[in-house]
Parts: sequence; C-alpha cells; structure tokens
Amino acid sequence: MLEGLKVVEFATYIAAPGAAGILAEWGAEVIKVERPEGDPMRDFLANTKTDMGANPTFDLDNRGKRAIVLDISKPSARDALAKLAGEADVFLTNVRPGALKRNGLDYETLKAANPKLIYAIVTGYGLEGPEAHRPGFDVAAFGARAGVARLTLPKDMEPFGLRTGTGDHVTALSTVSAILAAVIERSRTGKGRLVETSLLRSGVYAIGSDLAIQLRFGRVASTKRRSGPTDPIGNFFKSRDDRWFVVLPRQQHRDWPAIVGVAGRPELLEDPRFTSGRLRREHTEALVAELDKGFITMDFAEIARRMDEADLVWSPAQTAADVADDPQAIASGCFVEIEGEDGQRFRSPATPARFPEEPERVFHPAPALGAHTREVLGELGYAADAIDAMYAEGAAA
Repeated sequence: MLEGLKVVEFATYIAAPGAAGILAEWGAEVIKVERPEGDPMRDFLANTKTDMGANPTFDLDNRGKRAIVLDISKPSARDALAKLAGEADVFLTNVRPGALKRNGLDYETLKAANPKLIYAIVTGYGLEGPEAHRPGFDVAAFGARAGVARLTLPKDMEPFGLRTGTGDHVTALSTVSAILAAVIERSRTGKGRLVETSLLRSGVYAIGSDLAIQLRFGRVASTKRRSGPTDPIGNFFKSRDDRWFVVLPRQQHRDWPAIVGVAGRPELLEDPRFTSGRLRREHTEALVAELDKGFITMDFAEIARRMDEADLVWSPAQTAADVADDPQAIASGCFVEIEGEDGQRFRSPATPARFPEEPERVFHPAPALGAHTREVLGELGYAADAIDAMYAEGAAA
C-alpha cells in the first residue's frame, strides 16, 4: 500500500524504529541508518544469562528494512546521510535535536535541500519546554511521567515498570499516523513538514479518559483491588481449574441477573445487600466474595459456555503462552511468519492493522548490521572506489 514511499530511519531502540517497521510492513522502502556500534536493541537478548541465539524483539521492529552503517563523526558519512535524506520522502529520527543540529541533520537544514521532506522526530518529552533536552525511555516518560504507572496501580501498591516496549509501541502508532497525515497533506501542497511525537504526549493520551476527568474536575478515581472495585460485577474471577477471566457488564441493571445466573448464584438477586446498583457498590467486597463462591465450583470450559449462552461481555485473562496458541488471535491475523536464512520459520507479532485484500506474506528477520551499506551507497551514485574509501576511513561499514 505504501510502495514508492522512501523512509530514512536514523533512530535506535523501539518507538521510532517501530514506526518505521510498520511503514515497512505496509510496503514502504525503509533504510535503517546505524552508527558503527549498531542499534543497542541488537544486543537486547545478548548476555551470558539470556543469550538465545536470536533476537525476536529486534526483528519485530526492524524486519523488512535495509540496514546501512554510517559514522556521522566523519564528514563523508554526514554528507552521505544528508544525500540520502535529500532523496527521501520521510526522515525519521529519535536522536536529540542538539546532536542533529551539530551534524547538519536538523529539520531546517534538510528541508532546505528537500522541501518535500517529511521530517518526523520522536522524543521523550517534546521539542519545547525546560525538560525537552532530557533523554527518555518509555518506562520513564510514558509510564512514570505521563501518570500511566500510578493511575493503573491500586493506591496501596508500590510502582513497577512497564513491560518491554509498551509505551514505545503506542508512540510508534501515533508516529505512523502523524507521518501518513503529513503524506496526505503533501499530496495537496507539494510541501513536507515537521512532525513531532513524544512518549510523554502518547502516555497522556493513552490514559486520556481519566485525565479528561482530572482536567475538568480536579480529581480522578483511584484504581481498586479486585476485592473492592468500583463495579463489583465488572471484575476478574477464577475458575475451579485455576483460570482467570474478566466480566464487563454493559449496563448494571441489564447484565446483573445474567451474571449471577452464570455464576450459579441466582439467590443473590433477592439478597437485600445487592438489590440495586447503589447497594451492590456499598457491599462490593461481600458481593465479590459471593460471586467467587459460585465461579470457583466450575471449570473454565463450563463458565465459558455459560457466558457465551448469556451473551455477556467477557474474556479469559491469558498469559503470553495462551495468546500464542489462541485460535482467535491466529485467525484474526495477530501473527506473521518469519523465515530465517536457514529456511526455518517462526512466528512474530503482526502490526495492528489488517488489509484483507492484501495477500499474506512471509517476512524475513531484521537485516544484519550494515548488510546493505554498499548497495545503498551505490544507489546514491557513489562509485566503488569512493565507497571503498569510506570503508577505509571508517565512515561506512
């Protein structure tokens, strides 16, 4: 779908490379530019305790790209990267603005050479303000600073970090959206523009429903433990065979009879503690305990059958291993096939949009560091001896 769109990615870690990875999966030509030491994510699983001989985390965000190495401390490498940006539709980076400006890779400089360029920069905290210069990872800028970590935590629990890439991948999605909006605008105006996303802003939007209440009324409800939620029948429960699941009532008065029926506790309808929504909230811990007594007598398969027959909104609370084998996740296109150089295939998460009329593709792992340097420099018009000279001085690899 994006065939003909040329993207130059000069970025590391997950958020910006993840955005470029989505564009690559949708058909864009993405050239990943790395320094000689490579993107640090190449070494994500490479230590003595966890080295598994592969790096599926890096593959996820970098498959489908071409990879080149340029050492921008060398003038010839800076010139090559600027020349590459001069022929690109999109320049995507998460390098801090000061370093970009010192190396002649800032927006104003690249725009002057290529007015159609869409310059997308991903930051931790934005381009303006007293802390715009700060480096930011998703656990810090998205999770902690944006309020995600504290809001999703019951108030009597200590904070803990997000799982790998959670905030980064939300930010990657927002970055893709912004880039494609700029592509549409350019189709009308013929001009590129600066596009900026940040982990902080993405985090604020991710919990925007709660922050909208905070901004309007100056307070927001805290997250409750399972034993005392705001809505006791919208909750997690466990089956006899130790499977957790969640139930979400659409409307209290509508789904309440069905939920107690599924739980095998129809007598709760007449219990004076639970005869109205207000009373159920007042006696929330008692109600959760009564529903627990019902659900714990049944195996998960029986609960699932009853939930579906009652047409309730519910879902198993799955582990990563469960998701990997989930027939519905497989059928809905949550995974893609990756074929390694040895011909062996393995699965990887798909990007979150599906285009049903497009044929299914088999992907390949992320390219090796510098796998396409000579090829790309040749396409830029560099002669073989000039490329050899760049290799000799360490400007390219």
